[in-house]
Amino acid sequence: MQQQKRQPELVEGNLPVFVFPTELIFYADDQSTHKQVLTLYNPYEFALKFKVLCTTPNKYAVVDATGAVKPQCCVDIVIRHRDVRASYYGVIDKFRLQVSEQSQRKALGKKEIIATLLPSAKEQQQQKEEEEKRIKEHLTESVFFEQTLCQPENRTASSGPSLLTVFLGVVCVAALMLPTLGEMESLVPLYLHLSVNQKLVAAYVLGKHFGFYKHFPATSMSLENFACLCQWPQETGWRQNTTLHFVLHLGLDLNLQPW
Repeated sequence: MQQQKRQPELVEGNLPVFVFPTELIFYADDQSTHKQVLTLYNPYEFALKFKVLCTTPNKYAVVDATGAVKPQCCVDIVIRHRDVRASYYGVIDKFRLQVSEQSQRKALGKKEIIATLLPSAKEQQQQKEEEEKRIKEHLTESVFFEQTLCQPENRTASSGPSLLTVFLGVVCVAALMLPTLGEMESLVPLYLHLSVNQKLVAAYVLGKHFGFYKHFPATSMSLENFACLCQWPQETGWRQNTTLHFVLHLGLDLNLQPW
């Protein structure tokens, strides 16, 4: 009954064949490679017969080209290259390994193995290294090209402070230049007089975000120490007519990277 159930699959010839390696490479300058070994595995619960065929049998000698493999066993098949000549360099030959059940003649499965004769193992290794080198150079050029494309955008983004940053700095400086509430001797309208707290905020923004505090007596980033910025223009003799010079000096400082 088991044979009858298995028979349709076996007749179709789709039985997987497990053989290693699937490619044979012979080197003319290395005689140790003129003999290669194929290993046929039989993972099935029934014995298999095998047969080795070749497209150019005059170039190769196959030891035990036919035989049998017991269930869940393996067998080695020795293949020798007996016609090493320069005219065969690079020519691809094919072996076909056919398997069948011992009680049948029709092949249940097949596997093809490629065989190639090359002049030298060193040349083959050099070719592989050159190919890998070309691939690495190509990848390096691709990465460099991508970085080059991204650089203009980065330069544009980091070329300097934005207009909003400059505007914010100018507003804070102007706030410090305005009179403080309570000052009587001033030509500035009263509604433009700012409180000490408002000037503290402007001073803190200048020091925190623009690094402008280094030009003033304040040595700490605390809000209390920034109070000196509110009185600094008056203490150093600055007046509203020097505001333009102060703003220009700030513009030079804004070329520095913001914190």
